[in-house]
Amino acid sequence: MSFLRSPVTIFGALNLSAIAGSTYYLRSHLIYNLEESEARSDEIEGTLRGHIGLIEESLDRLEGKATEADRGKKMDEYYGKRGRDEKKS
Repeated sequence: MSFLRSPVTIFGALNLSAIAGSTYYLRSHLIYNLEESEARSDEIEGTLRGHIGLIEESLDRLEGKATEADRGKKMDEYYGKRGRDEKKS
């Protein structure tokens, strides 16, 4: 067991443990950042879909094309589409 007292073995073990610890820390940090990014993207997507719906509704109202029932159905379609786009996990 004299190899356990060798400085090379001790520093090698410390080096490997430092690499393993930093790898674990960076992996957990990366996963956290990916989840945050996905949440922000979903929020932005919902906001954009809402704005697109409002713009289309205003355009239809200005052109006099749609009735009140058509507008409600179109808005439901825009907001309902988001649920269908999500991944099944």
